[in-house]
Amino acid sequence: KQWYQRRVRGDIANETCRHTLRIHDGPVTGLSLHPTGDYVLSSSADQHWGFSDINTGKLLCKVADQSVSHGLTCCQFHPDGLIFGTGTSDSLVKIWDFKEQKSAANFPGHSGPISAIAFSENGYYLATSADDEVVKLWDLRKLKNFKTISLEDKYTVRGLTFDNSGHYLAVAGPDVRLYQISKQCDLVTTWASHTQDATDVRFGPNASYIASVSNDRTLKFYSAN
Repeated sequence: KQWYQRRVRGDIANETCRHTLRIHDGPVTGLSLHPTGDYVLSSSADQHWGFSDINTGKLLCKVADQSVSHGLTCCQFHPDGLIFGTGTSDSLVKIWDFKEQKSAANFPGHSGPISAIAFSENGYYLATSADDEVVKLWDLRKLKNFKTISLEDKYTVRGLTFDNSGHYLAVAGPDVRLYQISKQCDLVTTWASHTQDATDVRFGPNASYIASVSNDRTLKFYSAN
């Protein structure tokens, strides 16, 4: 569903459902807004990804990933809007050429379904995670894995995001973590304020803060300094 918010007065706003996008035949596993803000990418357990117009609510294309046996698990647009990534239940991360609607590159190496993917804003790096207690960092210019961050046993990553500089990566899971992207990928700090797993994490404007949401139904903010 796409929601439209209209401010009535002061801090009071009305929210109405503008469009309901009926695209997939299975659960929707991921959504990503195109850099223009006019389109949305969706992935699903039905083994398809879809591309829809936000303004009209119309489906523009729907493509099946024939290589997947159990469906897609997540999706994310690259900052240039020309390519995007999908995660699969078969442990594979795929990069797609949007115009050609074809797979352009595959990143193997995980074990278990892919749980999250994130592109850096400069477009150079891709971070991926799966049900294997690691986060992998990929150089998109060389199409190779340059760093693997090992996590604790049974640590399930549910969200990944880079800051605008591409120098820091935030990880959401049983806690919220901040890593500095370097040769060592040092852990900067950890926040363990949620009572259940954090499900996603984002940087505020100019990385002035970090926000996380959780299964405990709270939204928390952290100082990034």
